[in-house]
Amino acid sequence: MAGLDFDEKPVDIDDPEQRQELLLLSPSVLVPRLTHKGVIVWDTLAIAEYLAEIVPKAGLLPAEKVARAHCRAISGEMHSGFYNLRSALPMNLKARHKTFKIFSGARPDVERIKAIWTECLDTYGGPYLFGPLTMADAMYAPVCTRFRTYAVELAPGLAAYCERIFEWPLMQEWTKGALAEPDEIVELEVEF
Repeated sequence: MAGLDFDEKPVDIDDPEQRQELLLLSPSVLVPRLTHKGVIVWDTLAIAEYLAEIVPKAGLLPAEKVARAHCRAISGEMHSGFYNLRSALPMNLKARHKTFKIFSGARPDVERIKAIWTECLDTYGGPYLFGPLTMADAMYAPVCTRFRTYAVELAPGLAAYCERIFEWPLMQEWTKGALAEPDEIVELEVEF
């Protein structure tokens, strides 16, 4: 989204040797991690904020102050919240359920996300959460995939929003890469 060239280096954090190397590169042992001109940033939201600072014309954040604060707030909420949704509806691009019972703990998360999307689309006029694509759309793109995987019912405007996210070329590229990954992912086997 920032329009910068980058090299992607996938790592298997379950491989002890790669995990040791990752410990040296990222104190949290979490990915993604960005290295740029001697700066190391390993938190997704911090990476987005850093990119918004170094490439302000990319529009990762809205130009208007109130919209920018709102974008940061809902991006932060996505980044640090919705634990029950993440747990009950794990990301799985290869699965597609016709119906799926959402456990009661995840329902408030689903409803809160629907409320956020509705408020943003109504307030800023779409087609994305703040009009043009912003980091908030990138933060919520995985939720669109979860809603599709687990057949979460959406009002027409919210379903159209998710379809726009799926049509986004960067999302298509990311999805294509994810679909090429091996089918056997330990976390998913445990949950299903």
